[in-house]
Amino acid sequence: MSLVAASRSEVTKQFSTAMWWVLAIVLVVYVGMTATGLGVVFAASSAGKLTGTNAPKLPAETIVPVLYALASSIGYVFPLLIGTLMVTTEFRHKTLTPTFLATPRRGRVLAAKVVVGIVLGVLYAMFALISTVGPAAGVLAGFGIDTQLGETSTWALLGRIVLAFVVWTLIGIGVGTLVRNQVAAIVIVLAFTQFIEPIARAASAFVSGMSDITRFLPGAASDALVGSSVFTTFSTGGSSAAAGHPLEWWAGGLVLLGYAVVFLVLGYLTSWRRDVS
Repeated sequence: MSLVAASRSEVTKQFSTAMWWVLAIVLVVYVGMTATGLGVVFAASSAGKLTGTNAPKLPAETIVPVLYALASSIGYVFPLLIGTLMVTTEFRHKTLTPTFLATPRRGRVLAAKVVVGIVLGVLYAMFALISTVGPAAGVLAGFGIDTQLGETSTWALLGRIVLAFVVWTLIGIGVGTLVRNQVAAIVIVLAFTQFIEPIARAASAFVSGMSDITRFLPGAASDALVGSSVFTTFSTGGSSAAAGHPLEWWAGGLVLLGYAVVFLVLGYLTSWRRDVS
């Protein structure tokens, strides 16, 4: 079976089940509500509408990219999960057995998953951007703040978000290839992205030199690639010295891609080549 045929078969597998659109709905609701809620708070702050003499006034040029980047800074776990489920679901339900019988070249099967993973990454990025940029821009406009949608820098930011989603999907495929057990893979993904890395990045603001390590973590690399994040912009009161120096956007992209390549290669050389049991 050629790569084109294998990719076509993979498309049928992924889009004939409810898994992809259920996760997409949760993604849209999650990032959409977050963008709306934070958009109101940030825009009110920027417009000086918050009550209280000590209420902060955030600069408009800062909050706009932060709000748009919510698509990736909080939504990246969804392409990571769908990529993981693309592989672990097949191990769990033993559907890889007939696939390997039809396509004995297992590298081609994995390559097909990568191709379809790229498509899913772009698709999830579109869902995330629509549900984030739409409400955020509406709230900003309602407070009389420039949405910056006509600026090249904004479109470059959105393009890097799409790229980040694609790479996160590939990382998920690599994790699923490396960790066959679906429950274990999902627990590892959620534990690392929602607890271990956030705690480590928060601690790096208080531990000298720790940021030199944490900036190479996948979430930090993703934020660097995108170029803006609510976690880095407003952490430690916005002190760049405390938060450390993030990677350049291109370096963040290379680090994130490096994770995907390492996981895919390790998964292929170990788990992927073993018998499906």
